Amino acid sequence: MISQELRDAAEAGETTPLSAIGWVRFILRVLALIVLLIVFVPLHYFYRIFKYGSPFPMLFLRYAARVSGAKVRKIGTPLRRDVFFIANHVSWLDILSLAGASGTAFVAKAELAEVPIIGWLCSLNRTVHVKRENRAGVAEQINALREALEDNWSVTVFPEGTTTDGQSLLPFKTSMLSVLEPPPKEVLVQPVLIDYGPVAEEIGWVGNESGINNAKRIMSRKGTFEIKLHFLEPFSPEEFRGRKAIGARARAAIEATLLSQLGKPLREFKHDVVPIRYAAPKDVRDEENNKNS
Repeated sequence: MISQELRDAAEAGETTPLSAIGWVRFILRVLALIVLLIVFVPLHYFYRIFKYGSPFPMLFLRYAARVSGAKVRKIGTPLRRDVFFIANHVSWLDILSLAGASGTAFVAKAELAEVPIIGWLCSLNRTVHVKRENRAGVAEQINALREALEDNWSVTVFPEGTTTDGQSLLPFKTSMLSVLEPPPKEVLVQPVLIDYGPVAEEIGWVGNESGINNAKRIMSRKGTFEIKLHFLEPFSPEEFRGRKAIGARARAAIEATLLSQLGKPLREFKHDVVPIRYAAPKDVRDEENNKNS
């Protein structure tokens, strides 16, 4: 566990130092990820010569999560096809763990497609890239999502608009749920709670921390930690009137399960989130500013 002081420094955008043994763990884990790539990428392309729907991206992501220190436990049964997962969002590890457990594709920011290696890995896992700020292109993005669902994929969205601390649950931005107005034939919605338990605040990628710093912190940790994936009761979007009702139904299920796991009330998130127009309550923001001053 890292100290609260280091967590606060990371959230403020500072580069947090690693110990000598921390650097050793980080380097060994990076090397292990490279080995996984060397093994699974050729197998993926070889498989694709003969058949569509390679299992190797799913296997790579499953083992990548494990190498990064995560022990993933499934609670409930994920639907395998014709399913739209709606999940909370805590870390980049959400993608590794959820895809490794279910084989799902994701809706991700368009900028990720341009990041070296990461963009290529996203394409292997059939990621649907969207520009949240591109209001004029929403219809085109919804069509891309609909095509993914009609191709019998499972697709996951993180409607909070950012990663949080595992103790909060932000309002859901439901524009990408427009693909369910009306829903493609036989598609179900399955809410998913991604639960990091007691290490959620340490793992969470929040505030002004860079992705590189967060990855270094996590991959230099000693030992492992558990991620529980709660696959909740699926429901038919046809039973609800529009995307906002669908989003509210999924959020209520996730919130109820998170409350049960925490055993205490949720707290207000302490950072503004522009994509969903969330402003941290003034008293929470003032408390954070006083702590950092």
